[in-house]
Amino acid sequence: MDKMTKEQRHRCMAAIRSKDTRPELLVRRYLFSRGFRYRLCCPRLPGHPDLVLRKYRTVIFVNGCFWHGHEGCPSFRLPKTNTQFWQAKIERNARRDREEQRQIAQMGWHCVTVWECQLVRALRDETLASLEQTLLYIYLQDHALSYAPQEERTPLAAEPEAPYGKETK
Repeated sequence: MDKMTKEQRHRCMAAIRSKDTRPELLVRRYLFSRGFRYRLCCPRLPGHPDLVLRKYRTVIFVNGCFWHGHEGCPSFRLPKTNTQFWQAKIERNARRDREEQRQIAQMGWHCVTVWECQLVRALRDETLASLEQTLLYIYLQDHALSYAPQEERTPLAAEPEAPYGKETK
């Protein structure tokens, strides 16, 4: 039995945001302070990633442990009421996340997931430094391989479309 009335529960659930969450803002501030530039919620990519770093061909998802079913996380616990609904919902979210990441990888992009529990005060500095090192490694690795002739290069999904009759460089 729920301890809140329907109106109270509705108000609580309506207050949960999907954009500009505290963990997402932490990651954004850190990356921007380190000189990384990004776009927010690119609609051209599957799953509308939280951050898109085109220069690094990388997308970053900042996931909440509860909503995305973070396995083995102490923050993830199924509610005791309406358990079947929540279990099905979280499994659907996790399945959708895996499919979107697979699609992004097929498009030639790197996908990084930062979990909410990795941004607690005790782990935050280590997690963000690791994220920065990962991005730099991806950049160096991709640029070592990206000296292919221009004819072989396909446009990225986050690039603006070329005007009719002109080629994208």
